[in-house]
Amino acid sequence: MRDIREGESPGIAVIGSGYWGKNLVRNYHRLGVLRLICDRDEETLAGFREQYPGVEVCLSINDVLSRSDIEGVVIATPVETHFNVAAEALLADKHVYVEKPLVLHMKEGEELIRLSDERGRILMVGHLLQYHPAFIRLRELVFDGDLGRINYLSSNRLNFGKIRREENILWSFAPHDISMILSLLDEEPEAVRALGANYLHRKIADVTTTHLEFPSGVKAHIFVSWLHPYKEQNLVVVGDRKMAVFNDTLSWPRKLCLYPHHIKWEKNMPVPEKAEPEYIPIEEAEPLRTECLHFLHCIVSGERPRTDGREGLRVLKVLKASQDSMDRQGEKIVPGQPRGGPEEIGGAGSDACFVHPSSVIERDVEIGRGTRIWHFSHVLSGSRIGDRCTLGQNVVVGPDVVVGDGCRIQNNVSVFKGITLEKDVFCGPSMVFTNVYNPRAEIRKMAQLLPTLVQRGATIGANATIICGITIGRYAFIGAGAVVTKDVPDYALVAGNPARKIGWVCRCGERLPPGLACRACGRQYEIKEGLLRES
Repeated sequence: MRDIREGESPGIAVIGSGYWGKNLVRNYHRLGVLRLICDRDEETLAGFREQYPGVEVCLSINDVLSRSDIEGVVIATPVETHFNVAAEALLADKHVYVEKPLVLHMKEGEELIRLSDERGRILMVGHLLQYHPAFIRLRELVFDGDLGRINYLSSNRLNFGKIRREENILWSFAPHDISMILSLLDEEPEAVRALGANYLHRKIADVTTTHLEFPSGVKAHIFVSWLHPYKEQNLVVVGDRKMAVFNDTLSWPRKLCLYPHHIKWEKNMPVPEKAEPEYIPIEEAEPLRTECLHFLHCIVSGERPRTDGREGLRVLKVLKASQDSMDRQGEKIVPGQPRGGPEEIGGAGSDACFVHPSSVIERDVEIGRGTRIWHFSHVLSGSRIGDRCTLGQNVVVGPDVVVGDGCRIQNNVSVFKGITLEKDVFCGPSMVFTNVYNPRAEIRKMAQLLPTLVQRGATIGANATIICGITIGRYAFIGAGAVVTKDVPDYALVAGNPARKIGWVCRCGERLPPGLACRACGRQYEIKEGLLRES
């Protein structure tokens, strides 16, 4: 793959710069596209300021998503945060790379794929070994038929440490092996069995073995451990003509080896006949750099990534089946078979609404078809939520609130009584509604509640504050951090504290030029009596 040329290099931000994130920071900086490093640790950021003096740093994800010069977001945060960070980035129209595994739950992965398709943005997963030159060559040998018919595969990923507490060894090590096996066979397993052993913590497996059975009759075995006396990383592919070993712990001339062993039959008895191993010459290259270049290439070209969201979802399906089997002492599991988990209200299918089990839905609540409610959210009694809405993490709605069809309410937003959201309203992360103008803790003032109306298609940016008793017009756009104290006209772009109109926006969200003809979608507008109207 060619390098990205000057002038077509997308700006990249890395979110999470710890154990693995620092390697992503290093590679994107060397490629000349790193604009911003985001991390919660100020000491870590101080070190990056010295190491990369031309690169900006920040503590808040919102600072990343509000930057127009950031086209791609690289996420290397703990896996339990992947969904929320990636979803916010996609909704901010950023291309997204997520370290493995993609997410923890199938529904989360499906939602990210839907968002990436809907927004026309790249979603790529960090299955690093698919970009290793030795694996790429091995895949060519398999697909060209050099090994003959594949009988079985065996993968060992063993080491002494690094021991984690946020995930077990299966979720930490095995995604690489599952990704490679699925890629080589180009099919998904029909049955999974897995066993784990816990030595350091009673709930976190340190050693696991996973057995996969495929419809073609091929079987695969994965052995992972962080309690092994030495490092071992090899993938064995056994065909009926040749056998191949990809051993990543060996030096570059010896990483991929073919064994032309075969079986002869003498007097109806199988006799193994060994042959000399053949090392396959491979040009040395850093897999992570190749992976980073692939992400940049996909952003520029619009090409589908080799390890896109759907590939990440296939790996996640096998991981989930493996974990289910471990939890049931090695019971055979069919990947994708429902076994509890997040609740679907209304039954299976695209019309069902989805509520994460950590969320609370009170009585007398209506939730529309296709609506998704994520972690730790709370919908209070009397509230009505329309079709195809998305409520992010830690969202509170109600009581007695109406949310129209197609609304998206991002993380950490409370929509109180007295607030009405019409159709297709976007509420950015951590924006604030109020419903009483002059509250006091010691005086109950709910009788003084002032209603707020957000009309169809309006956008409210991250960390904005909406003072109660006002109307935000259709397709208005409230800038991030604005404090809105009075009515906002249709299509108005407002920003600042207090917010003031600084321009007009099109229905598609793009700022309108002086001629009021949208450069993005071609809609034409005119001003009548001081208000913008579509021609």
